[in-house]
Amino acid sequence: MSPGKTNKFNKSLLAATLTVLMLILVTFSTAGIQPDLNHRESSSLIIVQDKIDDECRFNGMKLYGKIQFVTSFPDLKVQVVESFPDLEVQIVEAFPDKCGKWQIVNSFPDLKVQIVESFPDIKIKFVESFPGKP
Repeated sequence: MSPGKTNKFNKSLLAATLTVLMLILVTFSTAGIQPDLNHRESSSLIIVQDKIDDECRFNGMKLYGKIQFVTSFPDLKVQVVESFPDLEVQIVEAFPDKCGKWQIVNSFPDLKVQIVESFPDIKIKFVESFPGKP
């Protein structure tokens, strides 16, 4: 193809693409497709599920017990925050048997945790009392 014919072809292709897009937009706008936000079953709103389930587990890992902090190969990556945590954590000396109670150990952990600044699995906040899901 000569340069003049290629340029003419590109313009025709662009015009055809824009025409198809306009037809799609007109079809949807005239069909009156809108979500009914007052009715829950027909609503198109997305409900965000908790990262932590009712049994205090994240991806099957319990979020209480003996915890070892590591710098590589963690079971769980956490970011320490002051607001909007997924889990409130209390450091305890013994009996880490409830959601959010962590006993820090150096060997034989239930869970290996790495503290990260970005891209965490969950966000935690350290508290003095009332650990668990906020």
